[in-house]
Amino acid sequence: MPKILCISAMVVAILVLVLFLSDLLLGLAGLDFAPFNRTEGTMRLVMDGVFALGGGVLGYLSWKTFKEQV
Repeated sequence: MPKILCISAMVVAILVLVLFLSDLLLGLAGLDFAPFNRTEGTMRLVMDGVFALGGGVLGYLSWKTFKEQV
């Protein structure tokens, strides 16, 4: 059971990282089809960066925990 939880946490981390990193990069490029393009200003970029960092940390921690169990 713990292995399944680690794998599901890795999947969620990858989804969060891809979603917010793409929004950050597309927003910086000035394209209109960024996923969360409704908010204006630099706070959107800060939030995208923080959430992408959180997804990366979650992925790293779940990967380390998975490797300890194997």
